[in-house]
Amino acid sequence: MTGPAEVRCMLMRGGTSKGAYFLAQDLPADPAERDDLLLRVMGSPDPRQIDGLGGAHPLTSKVGVVSASTDPEADVDYLFLQVAVDRPEVTNRQNCGNILAGIGPFAVERGLVAPGDGQTSVRIRMLNTGELAIASFPTPGRRVDYTGTAEISGVPGAAAPVVIEFPQGGNPLLPTGRVRDVIAGTEVTCVDNGMPVVLIPAAALDVTGYETPPDLEENVTLAARLREIRLAAGKLMGLGDVEHTTIPKLSLLAPPTDGGAVMTRTFIPVRCHTSIGVLGAASVAAGLLVAGGVGEGIAEVPAQSDRIRIEHPSGFLDIETSVDAGSAGSAPVVRRTAVVRTARKIFDGTVFPRPAVPTPAPARPLGGNDGSAAR
Repeated sequence: MTGPAEVRCMLMRGGTSKGAYFLAQDLPADPAERDDLLLRVMGSPDPRQIDGLGGAHPLTSKVGVVSASTDPEADVDYLFLQVAVDRPEVTNRQNCGNILAGIGPFAVERGLVAPGDGQTSVRIRMLNTGELAIASFPTPGRRVDYTGTAEISGVPGAAAPVVIEFPQGGNPLLPTGRVRDVIAGTEVTCVDNGMPVVLIPAAALDVTGYETPPDLEENVTLAARLREIRLAAGKLMGLGDVEHTTIPKLSLLAPPTDGGAVMTRTFIPVRCHTSIGVLGAASVAAGLLVAGGVGEGIAEVPAQSDRIRIEHPSGFLDIETSVDAGSAGSAPVVRRTAVVRTARKIFDGTVFPRPAVPTPAPARPLGGNDGSAAR
């Protein structure tokens, strides 16, 4: 395939991820051509992504594609694309709440949304799921200001807060219809509050849940059990064959150690997250509020507050959420979810993708063009 020799791009940190942000109009309209271009922009497939913008990890090999929305309930549309590091694959089968943190500022920077004087709120339709989010951030003097005092675990320093509110979605919180399922001999709770997640007691997999991500990734017995659970859970959750996708996420639960509600270790799908994704944390938090879930007896959920602190390998993430337990016979419903993240513009300019590899010409028969044998 061929594509543009250069393309306008903004590299941003969104939450605890980093990615390339593009206007949809600057990328090829054909999805196959677009994905080929993005692989070359990010430097995939290559474990180091040495020839592109990628950072050699799924958390730093992400793309946000933004356009003006045709939905009257939204200002912009946001398509998230996960670019694989070591294989030629681009997928849109999941969302990303961290990259979402940069969508509002990017939309203002690119002129898709007029900034307010002091603060701007951008209504975002997430095309991966069809759900909506509202991102609010400071715009003093009608300009995006990335500086501030908000701190989030996993990111050095401080930046301006981006408050993301998630209106009530249409997906069931319990996609299997059950509070607990037994998968591969292990009791789990399958939840979806913006991200399909399987909650698993760490002790049920013979780990503590306090190990470092590298130690967990090196545990081949754990990896095999997690794979078995994920493939079966994907079908139970209505996701089909998830062999080559990054959903559902798997979050191991352990008692908190630093005043939070629960300690987590999350897999995406085989790499252990150094923190936790925004939407993944939102699903974990909502799952802890479901009576009878596997978090009971592990988590310490505050009784008088909607704020749930999710601990992870590099700190914590606070989620504000409320769940209506529902009447007898009805399923629990999430009423509200909100989170504070930060974002920062790293550079804005032109990226020069690696040249496309020419498609080999079909082999010609020996002899003349009519296929006759060589003489």
